Amino acid sequence: MTLTVEDRVAADGPAGRRCPSCGAAGMEPFYSVAGVPTNSCMLIRSRREALAFPSGDLELCLCGDCGFIVNARWEEGKTVYAAGYEETQGYSPTFNAFHRALAQDVMARFGLQGARVLEIGCGKGEFLALLVEEGAAEGIGYDPGFEPGRFGGHVAGKLQVVPEYFHEGTLVDPGALVCCKMTLEHVYDVGRFLRHVRSVIGDRGSAVFFMVPDADRILDDAAFWDVYYEHVSYFTADALAGLFVRTGFEPQEVWTGYGGQYLMIAARPVSGSGIPARIDREALRRRARSFAAKAAEVRNGWKDRLAALHRAGKTVALWGSGSKAVSFLTTLGIREEVAMVTDINPNRHGYWLPTSGHPIVSPAELALASPDVVIVVNPQYREEVARDLAALHCHPQILTL
Repeated sequence: MTLTVEDRVAADGPAGRRCPSCGAAGMEPFYSVAGVPTNSCMLIRSRREALAFPSGDLELCLCGDCGFIVNARWEEGKTVYAAGYEETQGYSPTFNAFHRALAQDVMARFGLQGARVLEIGCGKGEFLALLVEEGAAEGIGYDPGFEPGRFGGHVAGKLQVVPEYFHEGTLVDPGALVCCKMTLEHVYDVGRFLRHVRSVIGDRGSAVFFMVPDADRILDDAAFWDVYYEHVSYFTADALAGLFVRTGFEPQEVWTGYGGQYLMIAARPVSGSGIPARIDREALRRRARSFAAKAAEVRNGWKDRLAALHRAGKTVALWGSGSKAVSFLTTLGIREEVAMVTDINPNRHGYWLPTSGHPIVSPAELALASPDVVIVVNPQYREEVARDLAALHCHPQILTL
């Protein structure tokens, strides 16, 4: 059953909202933003189309029982994952080094040499290809936004990607591992989703590896740019582990990576469901409530800084045109204060950011504009961006979010 917004935001207020992770009632709203774009990574062909892009609302609600956070205003039909959804970070040497090391870790951790692996939400198939390159016998992936031709060579014959959603009607042999990276946060009914994954595994011993954005970091750093419409679900370490325990898995390890941005879990299937460890509910409530206040301070700081640069006649650009950039610009309501956005992914050049209407240009075009300030939206890429700018003989002031 798909819940409507009215179902989730019932007339009796927060007490009527049930947690999609544990089923408890009484979710507490703590952060809201109106009129955000419903997709951050779709390729938009004109500024006019970008300015008229569909919008939705954010209302983050915390489950005081399990620590799960969800956007109660999310509507399933508003998000689109299909051809033209360009989310890959695979053109960054920094990210590729992380991705390769992660594939090697996953291969060693689960003993996947010569094994079959399944990836749910495989994107452009890059991680599947890495697993095969590192010794997996074959990989099967599911993703409606997959585009053929993104990988080739000797691994192509060992990979099968189904350009569809992994849904309750999907029946597939998962092999030795079910992998799901940066996908669970796009799912509203996470409890139901994990129970389906568990049913697909059945009595097999398939391990699972999931990766999501780390909500602990988002809360503590007031990283409002990491809150956007496609990401309906948010997990702290406790909330993620608890979800797996309740749905028939035994977590082996929960850890973070990539500068604390990603939260990862390795788990094994078990019979029945368990009881998660108790969480400090009041401490989590205090963190959630303080997020809105801290985020407001951070937002105001950036708005004042960008306004001052604009008044001084400085040209400001963003490096990175993905979801962080879209959330940053649209949450702040920034237009002319930022002149342009660049990205090293050539598939994004010549398109426009939703809602804010900023053009996406190549790094070479950015260098020709000789910006005074470049804001790197992901701090993991600061050194890489600095090298790229220097190679283009462009020497702006570099800031990071």
